[in-house]
Amino acid sequence: MNAVLTWLTDGAHWQGYDGILQRTWEHVWYSAIALAIAAALAIPLGLWVGHTGRARFLAVNLTGALRAVPSLGLLFASIMVLGSRLDGELATLVPTELVLVVLAVPPILAGAYAGVEQVDAAARDAARGMGMRGSEVLFKVELPCALPLISSGLRSAALQVVATATLAAAVGLGGLGRFLLDGLAVRDYAQMAGGAILVAALALLIDLVASTLQRVVVSPGLTGKTDRRDNALRRLKTTAAS
Repeated sequence: MNAVLTWLTDGAHWQGYDGILQRTWEHVWYSAIALAIAAALAIPLGLWVGHTGRARFLAVNLTGALRAVPSLGLLFASIMVLGSRLDGELATLVPTELVLVVLAVPPILAGAYAGVEQVDAAARDAARGMGMRGSEVLFKVELPCALPLISSGLRSAALQVVATATLAAAVGLGGLGRFLLDGLAVRDYAQMAGGAILVAALALLIDLVASTLQRVVVSPGLTGKTDRRDNALRRLKTTAAS
């Protein structure tokens, strides 16, 4: 453990093109690209499935099938298929991002269609009774009510992508996975353990940021915080009165 702490606190390991800061930036960049693409694909599809009720069976099976795909096997298969058709760094970057997108889609898709499906039918009926069209019901009623589950799906996807983005190093890219592979190559176990700690710390930091954004974006009335706060105030008033 002392060797790991020494490696992490050595200023030389934080600088340069292969330093911790640069590798962390690369890791975040790979993860952000995959999450953005996955969200752009999965959220609209999930909202459509939840709103219309169509293709739900297909969406559920697609979610389950994508969860079962082995990431490392898909990565090397993608490189075999796409690598020869792309030039330079794209030959490994595109297959890597494809793997991360496949990993991120299931939780985001499930959160989107489940979030819309769980909206109270009375709220939908009231919106239609006010003259709202289908798209207005979706974006003004169902989408705001579905935000807690959509946010949970995004958080889950972010954690999985950050953990799996270490695979980028296996095909010659950067990221925090480089410390694991490079350390293994020279049997520098302090570097390997330090890289693993950095990946875990980055995942925890991203989850903290995501949970903070979720509290800002999602209405307290949808998370139950308003009810808990009102119940607490009633108990305090009852105690004071007695």
